[in-house]
Amino acid sequence: MAIKKIIAIASAKGGVGKSTVTAALAIEKAKNSKVGVIDADIYGPNQHLLFNVENKKPEIITIDDKKYFKPIIAHNVKLNSMGLILDSDKAALWRGPMLSGAIKQLIHSTEWGDLDYLFIDMPPGTGDPYLTINSEIKPDYSILITTPNTLAEHDLVKSIEVFNKLDINILGYVENNISNKKISYDFKLLDDLDLKKLVSISFCDEIYEFNPKKTHDSIKDLSSLI
Repeated sequence: MAIKKIIAIASAKGGVGKSTVTAALAIEKAKNSKVGVIDADIYGPNQHLLFNVENKKPEIITIDDKKYFKPIIAHNVKLNSMGLILDSDKAALWRGPMLSGAIKQLIHSTEWGDLDYLFIDMPPGTGDPYLTINSEIKPDYSILITTPNTLAEHDLVKSIEVFNKLDINILGYVENNISNKKISYDFKLLDDLDLKKLVSISFCDEIYEFNPKKTHDSIKDLSSLI
């Protein structure tokens, strides 16, 4: 198994469209590359819903006497998520070590094969999952997602601090206008930190409702940068 680039998509703030951007970017990249997605949001996995595979279960295969999950393939993207493994009507009530163990299972017990890109849909917050992913499968770099408002920007600064402490390069941030805000927002905190804005995603139904068969121009622009 060889993975050329590992990219974490992250935000300390929940509800900024991180999972949707991850899925859209993965689908766009998969048009010309071998791509996988790990849904590391153990408590609130969404990738299986975005890819419309919530009724599928990963096949268990054996390689050299070890059992692995065979990832689900949708839109040419290999996917594994706790949303595919757990029963959909059961909440994951796990403490820190169990949470880390679940993430390790997704990483090491999935037969990813050779990939050009592996995207990690990070959970909100800045806790144990960041430490686990850094130690188990250190990303080459991260892309941060924010909405144009003060709370999301302040929370993003926390993400920046964590990635800097973990020595993970930050490619830049994406402004995702999921609230269809009509007034431009000045990201002064991020500008003061010299964090590069990669793209601005304007509101559109294809992303808000997520249509995997249509690609927003800003996602194409983002894809060209990585």
